[in-house]
Amino acid sequence: MKRILVFGFLAVSLCGASVPAFWEMSSFTDFLKGKFENVSLGRDGRLSPAPEMKTLFNSGQPVIWSVAAAPDGTLYAATGHGGRVYRIAAADGTATLLWTADRPEVFALALDARGVLYAASSPDGKIYRIENGKAVEYFDPKVKYIWALAVAADGTLYAGTGDGGRIFRITGAGRGEEYYATGQANVTGLVLDREGRLLAGTEPNGVLYRIRAKDQASVLYDSALPEIRAVAPQADGSIYAVALGGALAKKVQAAAGVAGAADAITTTTTSITVTAQAGGPEIKAVMPSKPAAVTATAEATVAGVVADSGAGAEKSAIYRINSDDTVETVWSSKEENVYDLLPGSGGDLYFGTDTNGRIYRLTADHKLTLAGQTSEGQTLRLLQTQAGMIAATGNLGKIYSLGAVAVRGNYESPVFDAGGAAQWGKLRMRGEKVLLRTRAGNSRRPDGTWSGWSGLAADGQIGSPGGRYLQFTAELSGAGSNLENISAAYLLKNNAPVVRSLSVVAISGAAPAITKANIATATSDTGDATVNASSGTITQTVSRATVQQLLISWQADDPDGDKLFYQLEFRGEGEHEWKVLKKNLAETTYTIDGDSLADGRYYFKITASDLALDAELISAPVLIDNTPPVVKILSASRTALVFEAEDGASVLRRAEWSVDAGPWMPVVPVDGILDSLREQFRVVVSVGPGEHLVVVRVTDSGGNAGLAKVVLP
Repeated sequence: MKRILVFGFLAVSLCGASVPAFWEMSSFTDFLKGKFENVSLGRDGRLSPAPEMKTLFNSGQPVIWSVAAAPDGTLYAATGHGGRVYRIAAADGTATLLWTADRPEVFALALDARGVLYAASSPDGKIYRIENGKAVEYFDPKVKYIWALAVAADGTLYAGTGDGGRIFRITGAGRGEEYYATGQANVTGLVLDREGRLLAGTEPNGVLYRIRAKDQASVLYDSALPEIRAVAPQADGSIYAVALGGALAKKVQAAAGVAGAADAITTTTTSITVTAQAGGPEIKAVMPSKPAAVTATAEATVAGVVADSGAGAEKSAIYRINSDDTVETVWSSKEENVYDLLPGSGGDLYFGTDTNGRIYRLTADHKLTLAGQTSEGQTLRLLQTQAGMIAATGNLGKIYSLGAVAVRGNYESPVFDAGGAAQWGKLRMRGEKVLLRTRAGNSRRPDGTWSGWSGLAADGQIGSPGGRYLQFTAELSGAGSNLENISAAYLLKNNAPVVRSLSVVAISGAAPAITKANIATATSDTGDATVNASSGTITQTVSRATVQQLLISWQADDPDGDKLFYQLEFRGEGEHEWKVLKKNLAETTYTIDGDSLADGRYYFKITASDLALDAELISAPVLIDNTPPVVKILSASRTALVFEAEDGASVLRRAEWSVDAGPWMPVVPVDGILDSLREQFRVVVSVGPGEHLVVVRVTDSGGNAGLAKVVLP
């Protein structure tokens, strides 16, 4: 019996496939591989209805980089790669194009206390002030990228840039100065704490700064990861920070249609591998990061977020820097990369990732719940508004709203591979108020060849037709609806074994090299190459003069991986019944004494069985020849010698003669070709005076040699 556990799917298979196997999903990691629609997943592996996620705004752009919320609930969204800023009304979600920049990206937005909007374009962009629907240039920092904006209570605007990692302080139109130079390549996150001090996250060294005044700063945390992406100060003086790994400079080119070489942007991409903590999932994914270096080469920007692996990219993490300067890692991941975080009530922490745009909730005691899934490429921004939480995404650029717990949610499982054609049994689950459906097919990805979704019978019997792949969907509805364990029984259809080759090798003492001369091989109908390259059936001849044993070997396998047992048989030419040499063989070789078979042609048969189905293969004919040819001298003189040779089993292969124990000299038969069981030979003899001994030797196909002599007086 073999037991296989892969990705949380438990499969059991026995020889002959007579015992059902089971696909089981019960853990957080098992369910995490599926698709979620208004369904949340607890760390204990329980599915339940989640806050309803609705599409509030679809920009039609590849990505929404930044979102700002006005006190009246109005939202502003900045996009790439068309460089647009939209206004979304709080009342009905109506969107209006507010402004289009002359640069392809608007990475940052900020609102002041009076509702004035600031937008920063890149690359080689500027900061604009947008008021009453009109955008005017506000400040030109003369840098390549403007990554972040933050507005102080007194209206002072701060800008975090990429081109030396500088922060600018802007106090009015055209009035600004360098406030602090971090010495890093990019300032990727910027926010003010409760005391009005500036917090700046940077890359490529992943340093979080607290800036007290012009040119005065201290390091709050120096992360082992290259980039601090998002920073969230708390009322108690603590600070949450998101760090990303593998921020290596890499250019990404834009989608077609972005005009002008000046509209270039250099973006770094990262592949993150992280150890999950705080009960987090073991996850692996890829996400982009902001550039660590700037290039003057003009390029276009890529439509969507592009990722690539980088050496040294180890993980992404969320840190909590406490007021006493101690630091704890509250969550990290091997697969998912965090883009943004949002502290909630009661110590909860929400964060968005780059795998299906998931949104997680982490409680104060570090319990993780998958709160929702946008099914977009990345959840880039999270924001709390009057109406509730919103999430901005990339690939495509949309804004989703998370409302009250949904009345109905749906979960779609990953596709299960049974490993072969299967008959489905019963589907069982633990849960309440859940409607299950299944579908099946034989292609790895569900397509038009799959069956439609089918409900279960009253006893749980799966209604989908047999196939290799199975998938289920669970509809959760109403208060108290949940699902925490599910298993499906299936029975693999047994496939017959395949015998691929059968060979008989003559051995004497140590086994000789296997060549065309000493091996007979039979092959299956799979088209596998045989040892004998010529067409037709080649008969192997085995001589007992040099051979004491026959080594019979074969190759066979079972598509289901079942253990095979073998039976070896033989029969002579002209015989009708097979004789058993050995039963219940587990090995793939068997040796017999060559003396146990008399001269003649023989066939060998191997039968492979998985205890349910059999397959067999018959060897090429094997000729056993242990008797040498009979050689007769017909006439002899000092000038000529005539002799004949005859063999009862195999064709004559070689004839030679020798005078007075001298070297052997070949002889050609009278008819010119040595190809029969009986041949006659004539040798021209030329010897000197005196008595001479003449010996003739004829060898058959089995290597048996017959000799005769004559003395010439």
